[in-house]
Amino acid sequence: QVQLEESGGGLVQAGGSLTLSCTASGRTSSNYAMGWFRQAPGKAREFVAAVNWSGASRFIGDSVRGRFTISRDNAKNTMYLQMNSLKFEDTAVYYCAAGENGNIYDSTYDYWGQGTQVTVSS
Repeated sequence: QVQLEESGGGLVQAGGSLTLSCTASGRTSSNYAMGWFRQAPGKAREFVAAVNWSGASRFIGDSVRGRFTISRDNAKNTMYLQMNSLKFEDTAVYYCAAGENGNIYDSTYDYWGQGTQVTVSS
């Protein structure tokens, strides 16, 4: 089992920045792909970003491309999401996920965190 814990969420003004962290514990493995998804009230869960096990391959969702950056530090079992130029529509609960074959689809992930709220004020 892998446990994931997100941190770094909060309230920020539009145009501001936040960095989310996701720390893995338990049966951790640097061979897992990891990803970020988000869900706003009344909307379906949306892919945000993903990174492969080594960090060499990264995928960014269309709605955040150019503003968000994903990275990971396997020595710290931690993944990051740097969010810049935040918009009101970025408001959502952000979830991190891990899976051996994780990609842009949430069904490819085996483990999920509890989520962290990001609220962007307009």
